[in-house]
Amino acid sequence: MATRMRPRTLDEYVGQAHLLGAKGVLRQAIALDRIPSMVLWGPPGSGKTSLAAIIGRTAKAKIAGLSAVSAGVADLRKVVEEAQTRLDLTGQRTILFIDEIHRFSKSQQDAILPFVEDGTVTLIGATTENPSFEVNAPLLSRTRVYKLEPLTNAEVLTLVERSLGDTARGLGEQRVTVQPEALSFLARMADGDARVALNALELAATLVAPDDSGRRCVTQDDMVKALQRRVLPHDKHGDFHYDLISAFIKSVRGSDPDAAVYWLARMLEGGEDPLFVVRRMVILASEDIGLADPQALSVAVAAQQAVHFIGMPEGLFPLTQAALYLAAAPKSNSALRAYAAAKDAVQETGNRSVPLHLRNAPTGLMAAFGHGKDYQYPHSFEGNWVEETYMPQELQGRRFYEPGTQGFERELAERLERRATGQAAKGQDASPETDEPPESSET
Repeated sequence: MATRMRPRTLDEYVGQAHLLGAKGVLRQAIALDRIPSMVLWGPPGSGKTSLAAIIGRTAKAKIAGLSAVSAGVADLRKVVEEAQTRLDLTGQRTILFIDEIHRFSKSQQDAILPFVEDGTVTLIGATTENPSFEVNAPLLSRTRVYKLEPLTNAEVLTLVERSLGDTARGLGEQRVTVQPEALSFLARMADGDARVALNALELAATLVAPDDSGRRCVTQDDMVKALQRRVLPHDKHGDFHYDLISAFIKSVRGSDPDAAVYWLARMLEGGEDPLFVVRRMVILASEDIGLADPQALSVAVAAQQAVHFIGMPEGLFPLTQAALYLAAAPKSNSALRAYAAAKDAVQETGNRSVPLHLRNAPTGLMAAFGHGKDYQYPHSFEGNWVEETYMPQELQGRRFYEPGTQGFERELAERLERRATGQAAKGQDASPETDEPPESSET
């Protein structure tokens, strides 16, 4: 029924008011018959194919359709040859509609390019994938990208109610009625996909036997049977993949455990690789929590090991436990800032020499050249600390680590402050227990 109920005119079309409203840029282009080459980018069931068909019927042009799933370069060449002949003989333009254009290879997309550029065909491509990544830059620069949004619940209901009353293409002849709660349930479960809603409605109607008067009354239970389990839109490499993990990371960073576990469930229920998710947890345990709660990294690594060991679905328990712990933990990005500052110093100062007293001296020759000379072994001093210089001469006094003020890092800051002020002098006055460190492979 979703195919039968496709809109035939712009007045029948539901949704995408930002493009097809009274002042929508695409509606004006269609009205003026100034159709540009374009890529229609939107989720399944948002009306891409229907819109292309309406443009083809409205424009004073011949429309030729191809599916990137099955078409090849030979099919493209045939369409282009016919378009060129038509243009030469009658002056009629050709609109080339390519469904799932992201499935075309680079060479196939390159084959279209010259004919889009010289006006032999006007291209309308439809895709569910981000054109920035899936359409070649030269072709993308010669088209306009129009983004279609998922239909709202109200728009889905408009289409459903229209199909119930349509006797030619819908369910009007079958005298189907749907309980209000069943309609609301259908609109929610469709997730903005008109195709899902209409096909589920048709199936639900066939599951219901007519009563004595010939009417079919669809209840919410009937709709549940027709829809079965909600299929969440997701992908392993596209926008859903990156958008959902971004939302998860930002929720953990923002210390919102409820949002964190929600986005975790969205990813896992959509089929995301759990090891991908837990790898991100290990990263943010250091990047966003770090020394404010050193235990966070242990929790994240333990979750990774547990998921790898037990697999799914039981792996969701350590994943959830780790997500909640990380979200509730105090936050600090001091490790990130410290490394970034040290990296800048490396780029700024180049290859500075290691001070002689810090160099290893495994041979007598190296010791003769001063390697390790005057090195003070911290464990030989009270408090296991002695004032010493560990930076190259050009960088002495530079600080890269600035402790945060949250959690365990407060204690670290206090330690470093005590060491910088009081313990330095105390360490200098202490008599070393031995002048040499214990023998080891490196001193």
